[in-house]
Amino acid sequence: MGKGGHDQGKRYNGAASGVAGASAAVFPAWARTVRECEAEFKVSASAGLSSDEVLRRRELHGWNELGDHPGPSVWSLLLAQFGDTLVRILLAAAAVSFLLAWLGAADADHGASSFVEPLVIFLILVLNAAVGVWQESNAEKALAALKEIQSEHAAVRRDGGELVPSLPARELVPGDVVELRVGDKVPADMRVLYLISSTLRAEQASLTGESEAVNKTSRRVDAEDSDLQGKECMLFAGTTIANGSCVGLVTQTGMHTEIGKIHSQIHEASQGDDDTPLKKKLNEFGDALSTIIGLICALVWAINVRYFFTWEFVDGWPRRFTFSFDKCTYYFEIAVALAVAAIPEGLPAVITTCLALGTRKMAQNNALVRKLPSVETLGCTTVICSDKTGTLTTNQMSAVRLLAMGKETAQIRSFRVEGTTYDPADGRIHGWPAGDLDQNLRTVAKIAAVCNDASVSHSGNHFVASGMPTEAALKVLVEKMGLPSGSVSSSFKSSEMLRPPREEVHKAIEDCKQAGIRVIVITGDNKATAEAICREIGVFSAEEDISTKSFTGRDFMSLPDKKSKLRQKGGLLFSRAEPKHKQEIVRLLKEDGEVVAMTGDGVNDAPALKLADIGIAMGIAGTEVAKEASDMVLADDNFSTIVAAVSEGRSIYNNMKAFIRYMISSNIGEVASIFLTAALGIPEGLIPVQLLWVNLVTDGPPATALGFNPPDGDIMKKPPRRSDDSLISAWVLFRYTVIGLYVGIATVGAFVIWYTHASFLGIDLSADGHTLVSYSQLSNWAQCPTWENFEVSPFTAGDCTFSFDSNPCDYFKSGKVKATTLSLSVLVAIEMFNSLNALSEDTSLLTMPPWVNPWLLLAMSVSFGLHFLILYIPFFAKVFGIVPLSFSEWLLVLVVAFPVILIDEVLKFIGRRTGTSGIKSLSQKQKGD
Repeated sequence: MGKGGHDQGKRYNGAASGVAGASAAVFPAWARTVRECEAEFKVSASAGLSSDEVLRRRELHGWNELGDHPGPSVWSLLLAQFGDTLVRILLAAAAVSFLLAWLGAADADHGASSFVEPLVIFLILVLNAAVGVWQESNAEKALAALKEIQSEHAAVRRDGGELVPSLPARELVPGDVVELRVGDKVPADMRVLYLISSTLRAEQASLTGESEAVNKTSRRVDAEDSDLQGKECMLFAGTTIANGSCVGLVTQTGMHTEIGKIHSQIHEASQGDDDTPLKKKLNEFGDALSTIIGLICALVWAINVRYFFTWEFVDGWPRRFTFSFDKCTYYFEIAVALAVAAIPEGLPAVITTCLALGTRKMAQNNALVRKLPSVETLGCTTVICSDKTGTLTTNQMSAVRLLAMGKETAQIRSFRVEGTTYDPADGRIHGWPAGDLDQNLRTVAKIAAVCNDASVSHSGNHFVASGMPTEAALKVLVEKMGLPSGSVSSSFKSSEMLRPPREEVHKAIEDCKQAGIRVIVITGDNKATAEAICREIGVFSAEEDISTKSFTGRDFMSLPDKKSKLRQKGGLLFSRAEPKHKQEIVRLLKEDGEVVAMTGDGVNDAPALKLADIGIAMGIAGTEVAKEASDMVLADDNFSTIVAAVSEGRSIYNNMKAFIRYMISSNIGEVASIFLTAALGIPEGLIPVQLLWVNLVTDGPPATALGFNPPDGDIMKKPPRRSDDSLISAWVLFRYTVIGLYVGIATVGAFVIWYTHASFLGIDLSADGHTLVSYSQLSNWAQCPTWENFEVSPFTAGDCTFSFDSNPCDYFKSGKVKATTLSLSVLVAIEMFNSLNALSEDTSLLTMPPWVNPWLLLAMSVSFGLHFLILYIPFFAKVFGIVPLSFSEWLLVLVVAFPVILIDEVLKFIGRRTGTSGIKSLSQKQKGD
């Protein structure tokens, strides 16, 4: 039979490529001779496959391209945004509010303003969902970037040896014979059949993590279970021929190549994205909040059931029951107002704003955050799994020492060379006689320059090399020598070459240790080189026994007790690691409760970057695949930038806790206010649209400004917080419950004071001419129609006069506008003062004065300004159902609001003295650990 794939009278069955449906194991071409490989794939190196056989194999294997994994549809992503408990509560509140607004649309007292609340809540939900969809729709970009590193064309022998010089690479099938030359990108996994040149080297750092181009040969390897680095007769798709040329036999195509496996691993990792620690805590908070809201609403309903019915007593027994639908609806509206008050509607927006501000700060320090939640995740990182090549080292070969003969034969001169990059201006040669080179030194320089096929060029803000890294390093060495024109001779010379560690790495690792963060190095490089680098950068000490801390990927995977090895204190090293090894290490660490940050720059790092809690890619040396799979990109490829980002992440989390405490205490106060209103039976003091304004607008600027609190000086001397640590401790919850109760008492108190007192603490409240009532009348206002001779005098508010001649009982409905305004103003003032309390969880304002955060003072001014805006502009005043206040009424507001600072100062003092404060609790916890 001919040479076109039908030799030996036996048809190729596809088992060699491990296609779907083939039960046989993948053919180990690396462990077989060239003849055995040709026989397995039914092809000869000289003839190639026939066109008919190519078509048959393509039907069996498909095209040589990476598959498309359809991501979730926009609709499914949109629906997923409404899965959080807090969002569902908001959605339910918006729906009920809209229903009540629709039913009461004809009421002159409400009108179009009734629809403001549900529309604003719905707008918040839509914006939140849009941001979520936009973030999650980027999940598949890493897969698209992976396709870009594939070769587009290949030189293939077919139909009896005819060379097709530029066949589209997607048309390759297993068994194709391909010619490869220097600079070519390998189009598929293939077995080297024979070398055309004397040597063959492939650059496969992006796939395996090896720091140098590796020698390739046509000789088989002995072990069928060899790792990727050990398969010296194999070339892998996506790698590049750095030197030489050869003829290879395609063994795997498409998704069955090594790069195809990485593609599948990235997809699988993206499907299993876990929630960040903060999101988990917020979901837990939402679940608890829904329960609390339900219980309080039910309690409010139960307390006021007596108002739903009226009856008459006949012979001592209640008779003639009458159900009041109006009362039922009224208290249902109160329950809805309670839900609105309990939900911190502004919290998602403030969190997003704080994280966005954090990303801006990090960007100024060369850390580019691609996903907002990563900012917070950094703060609780407990382990950094770092790739060595390109991350801890420069991934740029450089000369560190040059040896040359002296004037006498027995004399050897040594020169130390500075610099870790391809930039000729990076460092100098110590002791180099620039401008006065003798013949030997000229010869050294000339050989390094002439016997060299590499080139170094300037690209953007850094230098890049093409060709062999060793030769590129010699090019840079020549530039540092400053070679003048001169004669050429011959001389012995030697230059020590290595990819040096980054200068800043050693200190960064020390900082990590001090911050309680473990550093684990995972590299594809050989074990001896990796161990030497790890000792040099401080992962291991110079004399440390690392026999139980340094493993190859294969050795570690064969251990029965992997987790116990990972739990060892101090640094760890995993060399000769393949993508699957990196993923397994990250997975085991996460299962053990660690919060894992994974750094890397190559294609082989992408699956682990995607799987880690936070993936960190290199911006300069990193591949597009790694960048798209990451959560954060280091613009300067500087490991120390990670440490700065962790510090910023911890600071941001502390500030987030501050404004979460602040907003929750405000909500507790609003709930207490509405609950007291319902329990006392007095008219509704705060309506939902006012509560919504306070939660979203008034509270927003101070909460956001708390994100600018200065970081603690010892923030990187504390261990990372545990991912299961609560956002709010029991003591802090008690503190803010006390504060919240005071807020409720103060807002309701201001309402009651206006109705029942002509003056309060010497402040005259009678100037507007309003009528005073007793507390008994106020708490039984619903019985007003039965009162005899009840009259109400007109009162003024700004330029308006309110008269109740036709119906005096309206004094408790439309006439409550001044009392409502006082309640709202007290609430706003208290929350402004309370934002000062939130500057620190434990520290007194006497120790940490407000001006340590000038942004907070500005935010308080903005919030007060917005409140004045809705008070004194008639259109807004009408929408929010309020009126202007006089100077004496503002005095009442400030007198009632200011004590919140004194109360919290007392509680902080108690916390510090009793050891229940966050500072002492943390120190005790550290001692316990």
